[in-house]
Amino acid sequence: MPQSISTIPISLLALTLVPAVIVLFIQHKWSSNAKESGYAITRMLGQLLIVGYFLGMLFNTDQVWMVLAVLTVMVLVASWIGLRTVKARRKNLYILAVVSVLIGGGTTLLLVTQIVLHLTPWYRPQYLIPLAGMIFAGNMNCISLAAERYFDEMGNGKTSVTARETAFRTALIPVTNSLFAVGLVSLPGMMTGQILSGVDPLIAVRYQIMVMAMIFGADGISSASFLYMVSRRANP
Repeated sequence: MPQSISTIPISLLALTLVPAVIVLFIQHKWSSNAKESGYAITRMLGQLLIVGYFLGMLFNTDQVWMVLAVLTVMVLVASWIGLRTVKARRKNLYILAVVSVLIGGGTTLLLVTQIVLHLTPWYRPQYLIPLAGMIFAGNMNCISLAAERYFDEMGNGKTSVTARETAFRTALIPVTNSLFAVGLVSLPGMMTGQILSGVDPLIAVRYQIMVMAMIFGADGISSASFLYMVSRRANP
């Protein structure tokens, strides 16, 4: 009989921060950007605590507007953070990033939730919000890598087409590596969570295949859309 996942006491949860503190110490000693990492960890803690309470309320709601509002915020924030690597151009590229996330991430999310999973109701937050988080986070990282590499290549005198192709390959490196490593090096989050909660591993594998294909497709389409629009703007 499957056993439920035990609750981690706060005192033991704090121990998981020890490796992070060690890294911060090394960054400080090596004159690296320890402040930014420390801020990122602090922000992560605050954001997750807030979202934990918020999701508990959201999952019990039947208000479609609340789910749509959360998805909108996720798209807007992911697009903004995704341009962190090109801060000088952030405002000019923001609308392109938003459109790219909607094209790649939004359409993939609709495919998975409405056709593959056939959610009832269609906005069921327990599924829609976590899947949207996986997709939009991947879009954010791909756009970030694509933007940085594209403008680096352009700064080195490459043509927009060559820069676009190089940036696209770079943007897909992390997700492609994860495809090679899954099952051999890593058991991804969704699969691990389902197995820990007692789900049959073969059922968990099906969901993980869905997630990996979903993320790869969404990331590729979003980064390609972004790079296409950026290169067209450079060469109308």
